[in-house]
Amino acid sequence: MRKTFRTLIICMMAVMLASSAVSCGKNEKEEQDMSIPIEKVSTGSFEMRYFRFGSGEKVMVILPGLSVQSVMASADAVAEAYGAFAEDFTVYLFDRREDLPDKYGIEDMADDTIEAMKALGLADVYLFGASQGGMIALTIAIKEPSLVNRLVIGSSCASEADIKTDVLKEWVGLARSGKKEELYLAFGKALYPEETYNAYTEVFRQMAQGVTDEDLRRFVILAEGIGGFDVTGALKDIACPVLAIGASDDMVLGAEGTLRIAEYLKDREDFSLYMYDGYGHACFDTAPDYKDRLMEFFVKKFD
Repeated sequence: MRKTFRTLIICMMAVMLASSAVSCGKNEKEEQDMSIPIEKVSTGSFEMRYFRFGSGEKVMVILPGLSVQSVMASADAVAEAYGAFAEDFTVYLFDRREDLPDKYGIEDMADDTIEAMKALGLADVYLFGASQGGMIALTIAIKEPSLVNRLVIGSSCASEADIKTDVLKEWVGLARSGKKEELYLAFGKALYPEETYNAYTEVFRQMAQGVTDEDLRRFVILAEGIGGFDVTGALKDIACPVLAIGASDDMVLGAEGTLRIAEYLKDREDFSLYMYDGYGHACFDTAPDYKDRLMEFFVKKFD
């Protein structure tokens, strides 16, 4: 259980990974020793790391949320956590681009991810984005509707206005001050239910030991990239079936982020909403049936 938790907390970390999975400061050699290789796509204007697993004909793409350290070092654990998808899907998980500009908004992140997917020849994808990854996924589905077959938005929102900005400002302030342990603890406290946070406080402290100054620099750029994000008025342009999953006790967004998306899409027959209670922002990590819900939605027949 601890291995899975440590992995998912950086992969899908929110606004954020949560997504949320934990690399725990693995170095380049340790990444090379993993059974799932870390690959790199070059588009001519930037490079982006990704990994893939599974052998299915359909393509699933996971977009993790904001994280202090890259999820790339946790490829094996992510593949284990999403193992149920490996037979029917080839699963890709994309990092953010390698060379971040000083200003890098959600639309920029979406544009780069679209370019990376096209460079790899991906099409008709089953797209799952968590927290900041959900913002990117929404933007992709709006800008490139023909690219996305199904869309799942986890613990996310369509506008910066739905984010508890005091939480985000605290994270950015701690990162700018180089307070690595305090940042990880603040992350954990906001993402997870109190019982979970208390049980893994020491894990958060250990994870902070591997954080570098470059990790913090990237974190600040990506966190500040949420500023000005708002695709609310364009949600109607999404052409594919959508599942929105949130949590009533989300301490990063509250329930409002997910519910506002639902308000705009509720009249569509191909829209579904599910709200958890008691699992926190990182319900994609803590709820035991979360991946079952993803799979059920991905295989569901729509007229």
